[in-house]
Amino acid sequence: MREEAIMKTFIAGLPKVELHLHIEGSLEPELMFALAERNKIAIPYKNPDEVRQAYKFHNLQSFLDIYYQGAGVLINEQDFFDLTWAYLEHCHQDNVVHTEIFFDPQTHTDRGIAFETVINGIHRALEQGKEQWGITSRIIMCFLRHLDEESAFETLAQALPYKDKIIGVGLDSSEVGHPPQKFKRVFAQAIEHGFLTVAHAGEEGPAQNIIDALKLLKTTRIDHGIRCIDDEALMRQLIENRTPLTVCPLSNTCLKVFEVMAQHTIVELLRKGLCVTINSDDPAYFGGYMNDNFNAVAEAHPLTEQEIAQFSLNAIEASFISDKEKQRLSTQVHTYLDAFLKDSGKDQSARR
Repeated sequence: MREEAIMKTFIAGLPKVELHLHIEGSLEPELMFALAERNKIAIPYKNPDEVRQAYKFHNLQSFLDIYYQGAGVLINEQDFFDLTWAYLEHCHQDNVVHTEIFFDPQTHTDRGIAFETVINGIHRALEQGKEQWGITSRIIMCFLRHLDEESAFETLAQALPYKDKIIGVGLDSSEVGHPPQKFKRVFAQAIEHGFLTVAHAGEEGPAQNIIDALKLLKTTRIDHGIRCIDDEALMRQLIENRTPLTVCPLSNTCLKVFEVMAQHTIVELLRKGLCVTINSDDPAYFGGYMNDNFNAVAEAHPLTEQEIAQFSLNAIEASFISDKEKQRLSTQVHTYLDAFLKDSGKDQSARR
């Protein structure tokens, strides 16, 4: 128990970087109710506890059904500000020093909400988070893969006036039945416009989706990517190229990709030398934010403080910030790790 408490204390103070967070997925039931009341929108639940009772997912689609329903309460720029600010408060509590958030414009524009309304509310909150707490951030716009290519092209066109606020494009929603090649042309055009690219692949879909996302979409990192372990050649490629995987442990167990955390392969991937990172995905729905995910992994798998810190160092390496900023954040992590090991009397030479 003492070792568990020490690790929990270490995780609480560790500087963290989050690279896989859907801002719509941080909509807590209490805020959902508050926004529904403010915007006079009826939702099929009587109270926040009833909403949480609905969070019994058996696969990705069962989650997406309630996810899109919840997003319907987001109407005005202030709603998107409040949503993002609530997430940043969790970042501040969990010592997240940099975050790169996803947003799904089609979820909102298809309901008549202006692209400008969404991006301005999110961006304004992120700017205030940097000013108030020093949390730096980037915004990544995701295409919904269950919609058609034409809709993605329209969304890309809508994003062009806001290139100063959006660093990259991604691909999310239902992976099964919607392979990366469906969006090859859209991603090629996004790259021409100067956007960086990421994509969800190898969560519920096969390892081939990871291969195709890298080859066809020219992605610089893979969101999830846990099915890479099924393909030895792909594993070697990911290790050699230091291709980042933004893994979401609690999400994976909630959606039954793994039945329990002890079955999760994230630690195995880390020890094989992959650039794996820990992230919260849709924390309001999947049971926790960054510290919760780190703690869940550490409780299910024996890990050293150095290995836990490596998740942060990997995330810094994989982030879309300058080399100077990467060096600054990496120094923060190393300084914290060394001081913690010294204070706790642990021998730094015992690194794995």
